[in-house]
Amino acid sequence: MEFKGKSLLITGGTGSLGKALTKHIFKTHPEIRRLIILSRDEQKQFQMAQEYPLEKFPQIRFFIGDVRDKARLVRAFKGVDYVIHAAAMKHVHLAEYNPEECIKTNIGGAQNVVDACFETQVERVVALSTDKACAPINLYGATKLTSDKLFIAANNIKGDNPIRFSVVRYGNVMGSNGSVIPFFIKRKKKGLDLPITDPNMTRFNISLQGGVDMVMHALEHAWGGELFVPKIPSYRILDVAEAIGPDSAKPVVGIRPGEKIHEEMITPSDSFYTYDLGTYYAIIPATHRWSLEDFITNFKAKKVAPGFSYNSGENDEWETVDTLRSLITEHVDPSFAK
Repeated sequence: MEFKGKSLLITGGTGSLGKALTKHIFKTHPEIRRLIILSRDEQKQFQMAQEYPLEKFPQIRFFIGDVRDKARLVRAFKGVDYVIHAAAMKHVHLAEYNPEECIKTNIGGAQNVVDACFETQVERVVALSTDKACAPINLYGATKLTSDKLFIAANNIKGDNPIRFSVVRYGNVMGSNGSVIPFFIKRKKKGLDLPITDPNMTRFNISLQGGVDMVMHALEHAWGGELFVPKIPSYRILDVAEAIGPDSAKPVVGIRPGEKIHEEMITPSDSFYTYDLGTYYAIIPATHRWSLEDFITNFKAKKVAPGFSYNSGENDEWETVDTLRSLITEHVDPSFAK
């Protein structure tokens, strides 16, 4: 994909994935003309700017802004070629308690990004989804499903505009802010117990680099309207606790409002539009502006069986206690092995 002379903007760019994307882009595409980090947290921007001083990274820019503010987005998107939309209100229980704020950010903000892209010269857009957007039972998931629909449907109203909108959906990012693994590690280091919501709980697991690779894949290869889903392993919450604190107490505290025992990424109803691309699945839109036959030929895509589903409790690939310990040491906390 061409990055020379191009500008890329990441909303929510000071988050875990935004920072991983920034590191990856500077490593693999140093020829990029400009990389803009847009977020509303000035402290995180200040801290990230220390890691990327202008003397060494003259292409980087830090913009304070909120996706709720469309006018700010339009100004920020001027001259931008590619947009990665990572900004969101993500904590399930906080969304349940503050529903209006979640709706303003995750739905209103998504529509603002779409509108700002149409009003500027953006060429490609990748929006981040979540497994909780699949058959959602909580507000966070419902708002992200709505966001997904907004980005996918934007391809229907672009007219002759060559812009392409696509979505990537994946599970828990190992070691990301607010996720269970760093939470357990902190409690283990303090000698505290590791609270288990439900002993049967499972989740999908993806590394930060895996998330980065998927975003970059969609940015380069999406035809417009696809929702990409990675083939990734699951883990059992009890195995995570055992990997981190084998001697720690593990009281069962019950699930929080809006939580599932198992997460889904593809439902049986999605199977009629889902294709296996090898490394990823792609749920294609019911209405698309390109030839499905050409899509299948180009990506060697294979239609999944009717009724196919993909959830963390019925996965074919699982992390074990040992593999989790290795991954935690490699991706989350190198001191964990000591």
